Amino acid sequence: MLNRWKTPSLTKPGNAEPVAPPTAGSAVIAQLGRSASALGQGAAEVRGVLDDTHKAVQAQQQALQELAAQLGAVRAAQQRISEGTKASHEATAAAATALQQLATEVQGIASSLGEVSKAAQEITQVALNTRLVAFNATVEAKRAGEAGRGFAVVADAVKDLAARVEATSKQIVGSVQQLSGRIDSLRAELEPGQSRGGIHGAMAAIRSDVGAIAGAADESAAVTLRLDTQAQQVQAQLGGTLGGLTRAVGHADGFLTMSEQLIETIAESGVRTDDSPFIEAARQAAGEIATLLEQALARGELQLAELFDENYRPQPGTDPQQFMTAFSAAAERLFSPVQERMLTLSDKVVFCIAVDRNGYVPMHNRKVSQAQRPGDPLWNAANSRWRRIFNDRTGLASARNTKPFLLQTYRRDLGGGQFMVLKECAAPIQVAGRHWGGLRLAYKF
Repeated sequence: MLNRWKTPSLTKPGNAEPVAPPTAGSAVIAQLGRSASALGQGAAEVRGVLDDTHKAVQAQQQALQELAAQLGAVRAAQQRISEGTKASHEATAAAATALQQLATEVQGIASSLGEVSKAAQEITQVALNTRLVAFNATVEAKRAGEAGRGFAVVADAVKDLAARVEATSKQIVGSVQQLSGRIDSLRAELEPGQSRGGIHGAMAAIRSDVGAIAGAADESAAVTLRLDTQAQQVQAQLGGTLGGLTRAVGHADGFLTMSEQLIETIAESGVRTDDSPFIEAARQAAGEIATLLEQALARGELQLAELFDENYRPQPGTDPQQFMTAFSAAAERLFSPVQERMLTLSDKVVFCIAVDRNGYVPMHNRKVSQAQRPGDPLWNAANSRWRRIFNDRTGLASARNTKPFLLQTYRRDLGGGQFMVLKECAAPIQVAGRHWGGLRLAYKF
C-alpha cells in the first residue's frame, strides 16, 4: 500500500488541502492510531526509565567489581603484613637469644679483664720491687767507689726500666678498670628484669608492638573477608537484577516496536492521522536534500566519493567529540535552508536534521549548531549538536531506514534530569541510486 504515498507539497497543517469527510471506518482507524500513539508514548517512558535503571545497576555492579579488586589488594597487603610480623617475631626471638649469648660473652670478657687487671697489678708490684733493688744496688755501687762505677750504670738502667714498666702497668690497670666499668654497665643492661629503659625492656616493647600489629592485621583481615563476602552476595543479586532489567527492556522495546508498527500500518492505509503531516513533510524534505546533493554533484562542487566519505576525523579539543568529513562543508551550506524551514511546520517540531547512514550530523538546526565553549561540556552537549555522531537505537535506525518512512517513539534527555517523549519520522535520502542516509523529523506528542 506504499504506492499511495506521494511526495506532497509542504504545507502547514492549517493550510492543508481539503480532504474528504472521514468515514466511520476511517474514524475508527484514526482513533486506533491515537491509541497506538498513546501506547507508544507510555512504552517509551517505561523503556527510558528501565534503561536508566539498567545503567545505574551496571554502574553499581562495576563499582562492586572495582571494590572486589581493591579488597583483593587489601588482602594481599594483609598477607604481607602477617608474613612480616611473623618474620619480626622470629627476628626478635633470635635477637633475644643473641642477647643472652652476648650476656654470657660479656661475663667471659669481664672475667678475662679481671685476670688482666690482676696480672697488671702483679707486674706493678714486681716493677716496684725491682726499682727498690736497683736503688739499693746504686747505693752499694757508690760505696764501692771506682770499682762499682760500671755496676752503678747497670743499676740505674734497671731502675729506669722498672719505672717505665710500673707506669705502663698502672696505665693498663686504669684502662682495665675503666673498661670493666663499661662492661659492668653493659652487663647490667643485659640482665633480664631490668628497667624498661634497658635492652631487654626495648626488646619486650618491640615484641609487644609486633604482636599488636599482627593482631590488628588479623582483625582487619577478618573484616575484609566479611566485606568481600557481602560484596560478592550483593554483586550476585545485582547480576540477577541486571538480567531482569535486560528482559524488561526487551519487553518494553517489543511494546514500543508493536506500537510503531501499528502506527505505520495505519499511516500506510491512507487514513489521515495526527502523524500524516509530519510523514509528508519528512519525505518531502528528504527528497529536497537528495536533489540538492545531486545538483552539487552535477556542478562538480562535490564528488561522489566525498559524499560517501566515512573517514570521520575527530576535531581536537572538542567535548563532546565533533568530527569532520569530506562532505561536511557542503552539507553545512546546503542543508540549513531545508532543515530550518521544517521547524516552521508546527510548534510541535523539535528538530529536523539530515544524517548519513552512520548517524553523522554534519549540520544541525542553527540554534544548536553553535561553536563549542572550551571546558563547558554540558553547555556544548545542548547547544553544539552539529558535527557529531548519534548512533543510538533511534538514531541508527533512522539513518539506515530504506522504507518510504519510519516512525519511532523515544525519550530524549534534555539534561538536568529532564526528559521529553518524542515521535520521529525518518525518510531515506537516496543520491545517485545509493542510500546516503536519512532525514529525521522529531516532534512532540
